[in-house]
Amino acid sequence: MPTPPAARPLTPAARRVLDTAHELFYTRGINSVGMDLLAERAGITKKTVYDRFGSKDALVVAYLTERDERWRAYLTGHLAGVGGGRERILATFDALGAWLAEHGTRGCAMVNACAELPDADHPGRRVAREQKEWTRGLYRDLAAEAGAGDPDALAEALLILHEGATVAFTVLGAPEAARTARRAAEALLPQG
Repeated sequence: MPTPPAARPLTPAARRVLDTAHELFYTRGINSVGMDLLAERAGITKKTVYDRFGSKDALVVAYLTERDERWRAYLTGHLAGVGGGRERILATFDALGAWLAEHGTRGCAMVNACAELPDADHPGRRVAREQKEWTRGLYRDLAAEAGAGDPDALAEALLILHEGATVAFTVLGAPEAARTARRAAEALLPQG
């Protein structure tokens, strides 16, 4: 597999391909989008797509990796100005609500990818798993900072609230799902 785009500068053509992949993979689904459509929408040849990414699997990995990087930067940026573990935990749900309203019309790109990529060894599933592990680790660190007696157990519960809010927002059209999850999280947190 070629070096992932995050590890090397993107050419203008590769940037167009990746931007197009972001739009099409997220809105239509990975398996519904062929390389011909990607090339056409990016305004380049299919050969150029393969020259820049090597395979559709590598492009899927680049798409998911970049989406993950955007989410992590968004969330950590949102938390940067918030003090205290308890407040920072609650702020993750505020960030999630804002992200979903702006970027989440079809839910979590990582979960969507896992649903479309049944091979547990697909490199795209690895990206998704790493994002969820990172999120659980963030919650564990924040739970410890907040003085939780069992940071691992609290992190697991917070991750489930986070993921459940995403599903409720997307599937049920519940615009307040992240706020509801925030209130549930608040009830789980140590007082102090």
